[in-house]
Amino acid sequence: MFVNDCPNRSAGNCTAGFLGRFAFQPLKENPLLGPSSTTLLKMGALDVSKVVQGRQGWRLITCIWLHAGVVHLLINVLCLLFIGIRLEQEFGFVRIGLVYLISGFGGSLMSALFIRASISVGASGALFGLIGSMLSELITNWSLYANKVAALLTLVLVIVVNLALGILPRVDNFAHIGGLISGFLLGFVVFIRPQFAWINQRRVAPGPHAAPAERKHKTYQYILWIVAAILLIVGFTVAIVLLFRGYNANDHCSWCHYLSCVPTKKWKCNSSPTTCTVR
Repeated sequence: MFVNDCPNRSAGNCTAGFLGRFAFQPLKENPLLGPSSTTLLKMGALDVSKVVQGRQGWRLITCIWLHAGVVHLLINVLCLLFIGIRLEQEFGFVRIGLVYLISGFGGSLMSALFIRASISVGASGALFGLIGSMLSELITNWSLYANKVAALLTLVLVIVVNLALGILPRVDNFAHIGGLISGFLLGFVVFIRPQFAWINQRRVAPGPHAAPAERKHKTYQYILWIVAAILLIVGFTVAIVLLFRGYNANDHCSWCHYLSCVPTKKWKCNSSPTTCTVR
C-alpha cells in the first residue's frame, strides 16, 4: 500500500482517505480494499507474458505472498489457521512449510499454463495444497484413523465446495486445482507415518516368545510414496518446460476455461491484462 500511494495516483478518489498514503484504491476498481493491479504487478504478481518473454520466473513464487486487498488477505489467513494448525501440530512446521511452498508453486504453474490474459495473486493454491495433503495423509495412514469414512467424506465435501466457489469470475481456480494436485501427491511423500501395530510393538518390551516384528510401514505406503514422488518430479519438470516454451494449454483443451469461470446471465468471464484474479 505504501508503494501504491493512492492519493497521488487517483486524484484523491481513494477509499479510507484518512489513511493517507496507505489509502485503498476506489471500490469500483478494487472492492477488496487493496492496491491497484498496476501496483500488484510491480510488486511481483503473476503475469505469464513477463514470466515467459521477460524470463521473470520468480513471479511464480512472489505472487503467493501478495493479496489483492485486506478482505482477500483475511480470508486466506482464516483458512490457513483453520487448516494449518492441526497439520503443524502433528507434522511440524518444516514439513508443512514444504507442502505449502511447493503446492503454491504448483498452483502458479497450473495458473500460468491456462490463464493468459490477466494477472494473479494469492495463497489459495498453497492452502489447497494443505487440504490435498490432508486427503492423501488420510489415505496413506488409513489404519490409524477411527472414523475413516466420516473424515474422508468431510475432506471431499470441503474440496468440492471450494472448487465450486472457484468458478466465480475473477477467481483463479486453476491455481486451486494445481495446488490441490501438488499437495495431494506431496502428502504421500512427506506425511507417511508408522503403522499402529508397529507403534504398539515399540511400546511393549519384547519377551522371549514375542511375535515377529511388524514392519514400520505397509507395502502400499511405499508404493504410494514412490508413485507420488515420480509424478511430482515429472509433472513439475514438464510443466516448467512447457511454460517457458510459451505453451498455452487452452489451445489443446477448448473446455478447460470453464473450470475457472462459468459465464452466466449475471456475470461474464472476459478478462484483460489489467484484470487481477485472486486465489
